[in-house]
Amino acid sequence: MNHAHSRKLFAEFIGTAFLLATVVGSGIMAERLAAGNTAIALLGNTIPTGAILVVLIVVFGPVSGAHFNPAVSFVFWLKRELSTDRCTLYIIFQCLGAIAGVILAHAMFDQSLIQTGVKIRFGSNIWLSESIATFGLVATILTGLRHKPESIPSLVSLYIAAGYWFTLSTSFANPAVTLGRSFTDSFSGIRLVDMPFFVMSQFFGAALAYYLVRKLLS
Repeated sequence: MNHAHSRKLFAEFIGTAFLLATVVGSGIMAERLAAGNTAIALLGNTIPTGAILVVLIVVFGPVSGAHFNPAVSFVFWLKRELSTDRCTLYIIFQCLGAIAGVILAHAMFDQSLIQTGVKIRFGSNIWLSESIATFGLVATILTGLRHKPESIPSLVSLYIAAGYWFTLSTSFANPAVTLGRSFTDSFSGIRLVDMPFFVMSQFFGAALAYYLVRKLLS
């Protein structure tokens, strides 16, 4: 593995770790401060997530492309911009970074480092939500790269912030995020048993977006 590729993998690891630390950490903080008001807690979770995405994409975009998302890396593999080996390594480092970020969030809030998610997120309507959420995210990235690549950080951030509210699943739209959130018993958690259905829905939505946007842009 050459130095340039090692830098890309490290960027994907660190970026995904900070993303999960923000998602889980802000969820814990929001739940503590919201005094039982779920809407306020969700808002407190949404704003930091959108904000950190802008930062991470601007900082790490020139290094690795700032995927932080196996579904996005999968699409770039479909576009033949990532080899099978590199895509696999991207996904591995993203998943490891996600788990590391959750552990860091728990450590900062003096909680058990590894927990078991217990929040039920199961049902065809939620799987549909995740497919739509990921479809929209990938479509936003692909069309943004074609028409206005310099706007990708704000486009992705705004889309995810909106997705927190217009999808029943609160728009995980990311298999690594889903994996990481299955290891937290907090506001942002998900049951481990529900995680595979989310991941399948996300990859389906990503693939559908790739093929439909390719036709649209052609």
